[in-house]
Amino acid sequence: MARLASTHWMMLAFAINPVSAYADECMQEKAVYVDMDNAYELRFEPMGSESAVSNRFKLAVRNTAVVADGVVMRSDDQLRADGRIMFECPEGDVTGADLRACTVWQGMVYASDLTGHIRALPAEGENAADRLFLPALGPSIQKSSLWGEGKATVAPWDVLSLKGCYQ
Repeated sequence: MARLASTHWMMLAFAINPVSAYADECMQEKAVYVDMDNAYELRFEPMGSESAVSNRFKLAVRNTAVVADGVVMRSDDQLRADGRIMFECPEGDVTGADLRACTVWQGMVYASDLTGHIRALPAEGENAADRLFLPALGPSIQKSSLWGEGKATVAPWDVLSLKGCYQ
């Protein structure tokens, strides 16, 4: 009977907090995150080459065909991760004005474990963070070209939780 009770509590703990099991098994470049309302999915992708960009991801607005591109660039000391989300940017030679017009959000990307310890976003090959914090993501989306009829109509929370890992 005691064994059944402890199994019950373990199952309850994993149901309440299922992401801790994923982070130890998932590399950052294959991590998938969702916001609290499950309206957005942020999916990292492997880089596959050397560049100034340390991480790449897609931000999908759930229940629409809208997908924005995201990149993360590390500071010289590797302690900070500057992120940018862009939507419908022009191809080829673009000006600074073109980039500003298609930038949905720009800011620091913070990683967190389940206890709230904040750190820099893990690099490729490192275990995925349990949570991501993108300050002012929701308000930025509301003021961008990503917002409107047929696009995003729900502003995401600034914290996204690890949903899982794709192969």
